[in-house]
Amino acid sequence: MNAAYWVNAFGMQPHPEGGYYAETYRSSELLPKAGLPDRFSGSRSVSTAIYFLLESHHVSALHRIQSDEVWHFYAGGPLEVFVIEPATGNLSIIRLGADPDQGEVFQAVVPAGSWFGSKPAAGTAYSLVGCTVAPGFDFADFELAKPEEMLQQFPQHRAVIELLS
Repeated sequence: MNAAYWVNAFGMQPHPEGGYYAETYRSSELLPKAGLPDRFSGSRSVSTAIYFLLESHHVSALHRIQSDEVWHFYAGGPLEVFVIEPATGNLSIIRLGADPDQGEVFQAVVPAGSWFGSKPAAGTAYSLVGCTVAPGFDFADFELAKPEEMLQQFPQHRAVIELLS
């Protein structure tokens, strides 16, 4: 199986941050704004989930959302998720995949408000993963990083910022 197989099998569409996606779940129940932290501008679904596929020539551009995001590995080769913690500037690299001996994990969490982006690991044709977000994803909570601002704030991560911008 190749990337085109998965894109067609799941009816995936181009994702604004790069790659392809298909929303597979959106809770019918809503959390009211009054029950959410102040960073949310309105009510949100309890949870959402997507399939997300990146090919070797794709990157998921640096961005952040207002919810925790759980990543799940499904198929293809490993995916590297680069996470910059905004308060400390610490960079961590999560390697999603099926080989724990190579430091790969099936699941990982990107905390709310963290800057993050991803790309298939070197030598990987494609990575098929899933992302589960709670409270549910809403484009009102999505912020694409501005490279010039990121470079001013995190100059020590120039290579990653340039790679994922």
